[in-house]
Amino acid sequence: MRRRTFLSHGVTAITAMLAPTLTWAAKSMQTGLVFDEIFLTRFFGPDHPEQPERLQVARKAITAAGLDSKLQKIPLKQINDSELKLAHSAAHIAGIRSNHGALIDTYARAGVGGTLAACDAVHRGKVRNSFVLVRPPGHHAGNAGEVVGFCLFNNVAIAARYLQRRLGYRKILIIDWDFHHGDGTESFFYDDPSVLYFSTHRFESYPRTGDPERRGAGAGLGYNINVALECGAGDSEVLHAFDTQLMPAALRFKPDFVLISAGFDSRENDPLGCFNITDQGYADLTERTRAIARASGHERIVSALEGGYNLEGLASGIVSHLQALMK
Repeated sequence: MRRRTFLSHGVTAITAMLAPTLTWAAKSMQTGLVFDEIFLTRFFGPDHPEQPERLQVARKAITAAGLDSKLQKIPLKQINDSELKLAHSAAHIAGIRSNHGALIDTYARAGVGGTLAACDAVHRGKVRNSFVLVRPPGHHAGNAGEVVGFCLFNNVAIAARYLQRRLGYRKILIIDWDFHHGDGTESFFYDDPSVLYFSTHRFESYPRTGDPERRGAGAGLGYNINVALECGAGDSEVLHAFDTQLMPAALRFKPDFVLISAGFDSRENDPLGCFNITDQGYADLTERTRAIARASGHERIVSALEGGYNLEGLASGIVSHLQALMK
């Protein structure tokens, strides 16, 4: 009961604090959606949890919810090694191709191209914010030259550097609500005060990283926020983490652009997770994220799909997230 009371007061206070900013001029703009048939390619074996059916079911749910006609479709951006090298080493890029073949390399690059296309569309004012319906996920990818946790290239990490080095943004906030810690993403920005990385996850689960004591290094100390939650954590626990740890840090940081590693394996009944976040919980997390962006004077948000392996739950979570982005 105490936590529910705290959250109620916290939401009221945050809403009141941000009220003057909620009339942002781009309110009437559409939300963008990046999707391409290439993402339906079967990357892994037939018994692997990371399957094209994830996106097939999500696409059907988006259509059934009547969202298709309201979303601005964004085509993929063609990329080359120069974009990948914004985050990854040349050895990693070469390793993906040599270890997994040219076709897998091509499909993984498409995911990066989709994420960067969404960034371009928001940057140019074509859409207010955007969701990238992409696979495979990316937040475990570092510089190992191998598939790590189903990930090949780190879509969100590359997008952060692209926003800074190609589009001129200074401060990037990355919010990762996947059940698993984004160890790859953390590794790229651990000593960097220009990127605030916030993750909620289960510390004891794969990849067994994300210790809350790891807060960044050097100039980046305090810009890495890990919140370890226990099995059974649901809406109240994750919203408490957002309200007490993310919101104060993000409002001080005032990001120029916000990226979301949107993992839905943190949803209830996911076979690879043990959290109990509901569809309403994802809507609330999305609203918090939009409030942070608005308080910083914009609503530049790109959200890219990470995990989520209960097909029905993944689809309904995505629809809830999109509906909140579109409000």
